[in-house]
Parts: sequence; C-alpha cells; structure tokens
Amino acid sequence: MKQDTVLIIGGGVVGVCSAYFLAGRGRQVIIVDQGGICAGSSYGNSGLVVPSHAIPLAAPGVLTKGLGWLLDAESPFYIKPRLDLDLLSWLLRFSFAAREGPMRKAIPVLRDLGIATRALWDELARTDGLQFDYQQKGMMLLFRTRQGFAEGREEAHILREAGINLEVLDGDQIRHMEPTVRPEVVGGIHFLDDAHHNPASFVRGLAHIAEGLGVHIKTGTEVLGFETSDGRISTVRTTRGDFHPNEVVLAAGAWSPVVARDLRINVPIQAAKGYSLTFKRPEMCPTYPMLLSETRVAVTPMGPLLRFGGTLELAGIDLSINQRRVGAIRRGAGEYLFGTEGLELIELWRGLRPCTPDGVPIIGRSARVKNLIIAGGHATTGQSLGPITGKLVSQIVCGDAPAVALAALSPERFN
Repeated sequence: MKQDTVLIIGGGVVGVCSAYFLAGRGRQVIIVDQGGICAGSSYGNSGLVVPSHAIPLAAPGVLTKGLGWLLDAESPFYIKPRLDLDLLSWLLRFSFAAREGPMRKAIPVLRDLGIATRALWDELARTDGLQFDYQQKGMMLLFRTRQGFAEGREEAHILREAGINLEVLDGDQIRHMEPTVRPEVVGGIHFLDDAHHNPASFVRGLAHIAEGLGVHIKTGTEVLGFETSDGRISTVRTTRGDFHPNEVVLAAGAWSPVVARDLRINVPIQAAKGYSLTFKRPEMCPTYPMLLSETRVAVTPMGPLLRFGGTLELAGIDLSINQRRVGAIRRGAGEYLFGTEGLELIELWRGLRPCTPDGVPIIGRSARVKNLIIAGGHATTGQSLGPITGKLVSQIVCGDAPAVALAALSPERFN
C-alpha cells in the first residue's frame, strides 16, 4: 500500500465524491463499504440539489412541533420514545441550537456550502460518460394553508436576505407553471437555483469514473476496529483483511457513530429514517421538483420515474417499514397534486439520514486522531452537498486552502 493511500469508509455520495476528487489529485484511494456502492440513503433519496436549504433542521419551533407529533404515527417528524442517553444528549443539543441566534449563525454556513456545491453540480453534469437525468429548473415549495404560506414568506425573507435567489408566487402563478397542482394550493416559493437528478445514477456513475481514475472499491467489507499509534490510525481492521492507510475518511452516514466508537470518539449523529416511493412516470407528471410544505413530502420527476419522499423519524438504527407512514406520504402528495391515483409502484424504499444536533454537517479533522477526517451529518441535504463535501475532504487531505471556511463544520465544535 502506497504511503499516500487514503481509505474512505462509506460508499455513499460523500465517500464517492471524496474518492473522485482525491483521485483527481493523484492520491491512491480505497473505498470500503459493508454493503455496496450507493446502498444506503444515497440510493433512494429525492435527488434534490438545494442551495435554497440554508435554514438548518434545528430551527425555532421544530422541536416543539416534533413533540406535538410524538404520538402521531403518520406525522412528518416523529421521535420514537426510548431510553437512549445518546438520543437524550442529542435532543438537548438540538433544543439549544433551535433558537434564533444559533439558526442565524448557521444560515451563512449552509448558504456558502450550497452555493459552492451548485457550481460543482454544473461541472459534474458536463462530465463525459456521466448521465444522471440532471435538470436545473429550480424547485417549488408549495402551501395549502394561509398560515403555512405566511410562515413560508417569512422564511423566504430570511433566505432572500442571505442571498438565496427565489420568487414568491400565488396559487394561480404556481398552476400556470405546473398544471398538475390542485386548486387547494394557495401559493408557493420558486427557488430558482435548485436542481434535481437521479441520485443512484449519479453515485454509481461517478464511482465508475473514479475507478477509471484508479480508485479501488471493496464492497461487502465491514470495519471491525482500529489500531492506533502516536495519535494516528495505523491499522483499519475489516472483514476482508487489514489496511494501513496514511489517511482515513469516515463517511459512513448514520453508521459513523458506531464506527467511531472503537476510537473513543463521540460523533453526535442520530439516524433519521425516511421513505421514498418510486413510480413509473405517469402521463400527468409534474415537470418541477416540489416540496409540499404541510405534509413534508418531496416530489421529484426523474426521467422515466416519479418519486415521492418524506418523513423524518428519529428511531435509531431501525430499518423496519411502517406502512402507515408510507401511506401518509402518498396521501400527502395527493392533497397537492392531480394524477396521484393508480400510479404504478416500482419500489418502496427506506433509509437512514445522518443528523447532527445543530443541523450543520461535520467536515474536518479529528483533534483526537490526527489522520482521521470525519465527513457526515448532512441530514436531508447529503445528496445536494455531496460534491462540495468531497471537494473539501480532498482539500483537507492535500493541505489546500478550503473552498468553504471549515471552522463552523469542525467535529470539535461539540466538545
């Protein structure tokens, strides 16, 4: 193994993007994943590129609303009651972050990440041999209630002040642009710089290109533990042998805290389960990607497919399927759109999103283990921010000036 080898733990969008950009800098890269490339949340997510998502998950009122939904099995945001000290610690940190001051500090951080990743998506969309149904048409946020629309306009004002490009539209303007929208929709916000694509096609396609650049991909390879020496990882033990890399990138999504435990590092990430329903594209199909505000359902046209995605369920590492929550997603889409009856289901999927308590991802070196870089905790924006995260990882490894300031993303901010 070459001295400059980088071992990436995780074959999702963050791990694959990191490998791609590192290989482009001439590094020897190995990806290991306990399953396969794009086997987790990178596969079945809504495929949205959303620089508009500059307000963090930890925003004022979110926790209160989540507690109000606690006993509702069909609610968009659900916290499964359980005695778990890590969850209790996470919720305490979340409640601290979900205030006006911390939210305002997080907005420019997420905005800068969103702007930087948007430019990279345009670059990647022009890459020879990489086809992933990429379209840059913006994204619509729709409202069925006057109260919801009023709250949306308040958020739009905050985002516009932060430099997000958007238009506030009434219901008739929305239906002029998108005839599949029902008359009950009272208004919406069109985020002009957003885009959408097929996430599985992107991650798998980029992994193939990365292999052509020399990246070695080892699937079915589970990390069992580490050996350290002088504050550095010297050996990564796996089910397929030992590795002795110079640098290690932890990009294992919701499983990152489990992997890091052997290093006695606390990574404050909670797994948040989400679902998606993928259908054969119907004749009456939306042409714009949408977020349906009150039901928290995402709608994405993906070439020959149509996908509905939703729910945020803090239930730990739990991949069971709750059919009531799945049904709520489909009904939620039907409250906003025509043509949702009789769709031909291709796949029901669920996955675990990695969520930090402050709603800001973790990207940076560990202070405890000097050759460990942690990259994760993107919640619902992992696909969107995958390219900039991978770029930043490559810049950290190579000692370059980062494209985005890293201080607010540091894993040490929780210590």
